[in-house]
Amino acid sequence: MSGSTGLETAATVDLTIDGRRVSVHRGSTILAAARELGIDIPTLCHDERLTPAAACRLCVVEVVGNPALVPACATEAAPGMVLFTESSAVVEARRTILDLLLSDHPLDCLTCEQAGECRLQQYCYRYGIQMSSFDGERRELPIDSENDLLERDMNKCILCGKCVRVCQEVQVTNAIDFAGRGFQARVSSSFGRPLDISFCRLCGQCIDVCPTGALTNKQLKGVRPWERTEVRTTCPFCGVGCTFNLNVAGGKVIGVSAAPDGAVNRGALCVKGRYHTDIIESPDRVATPLIKRDGAFEQATWDEALDLAARRLLEIKARHGADALGVLSSARCTNEENYLLQRLTRAGLNTNSIDHCART
Repeated sequence: MSGSTGLETAATVDLTIDGRRVSVHRGSTILAAARELGIDIPTLCHDERLTPAAACRLCVVEVVGNPALVPACATEAAPGMVLFTESSAVVEARRTILDLLLSDHPLDCLTCEQAGECRLQQYCYRYGIQMSSFDGERRELPIDSENDLLERDMNKCILCGKCVRVCQEVQVTNAIDFAGRGFQARVSSSFGRPLDISFCRLCGQCIDVCPTGALTNKQLKGVRPWERTEVRTTCPFCGVGCTFNLNVAGGKVIGVSAAPDGAVNRGALCVKGRYHTDIIESPDRVATPLIKRDGAFEQATWDEALDLAARRLLEIKARHGADALGVLSSARCTNEENYLLQRLTRAGLNTNSIDHCART
């Protein structure tokens, strides 16, 4: 509720941001309060699904009466608080932070896969930072491209920690963590091994939360963000109903990106939902029903296939009884479809012999 002029209650607090009053739920952060007013406070390490880290410090704001700037993502809104999100002190701090980040960041934006979607690039443009004013050593880490699905270039990593936290807090996999200290600090797997299925689920969550080009989905590599069209749809792999965005280019689906506002999964995806779009164009895909005639499968219409299945089921039931029939439903159907199938089996075929393939 923004712009409130009502009295503050035990459940809410009133504060003033950039001269505008707002009432928010008690316990809300300054960042959340600012977003209630439509004020964009920049942040590189924040994600609504993750615990606040205040690692990038780009979201600092100036609170009247506070001697130091405070991180908006990790500071709770207090009653009567008055603050400014773009004061001269705040802008100077943000410019310095961006300057420091660029001091050890490749400036290959023209060829970077994240160009146009890189948050670091966007904020440098916003605050007029073209290059770093600092000279010094730069990291020259090898690019981890052994995996078929994702590529890691830790030279572009800004150590925001979002990939580490999403792996720990959402996926609960703990495949990666911080290693080293100071200039040697980096995000790494155990013993610096390339990511593989022995300890990583290859869910791609880390790719979605990364604000720079440090992590790349190989399926989308080579097609710039503005050349792709995102189409919102539902994953067909199981009955959970996860929402994601199909990335379409040249009339073909080339990959998947998460939908953080998905009601069911809130951006979370498994390896099948994220990467198995290759089956769409697979030459082995069965696109029409097949009926076996004289020992060989032949293409048929849906009416032919359904009529044959219904006729044979009724023939078997009439000859051998309902208990001669068994039905196996699929995890790739929706919950509603599986419900209808079990109703057909129990009420239509009069047998309780129905099972499901979801167990592993």
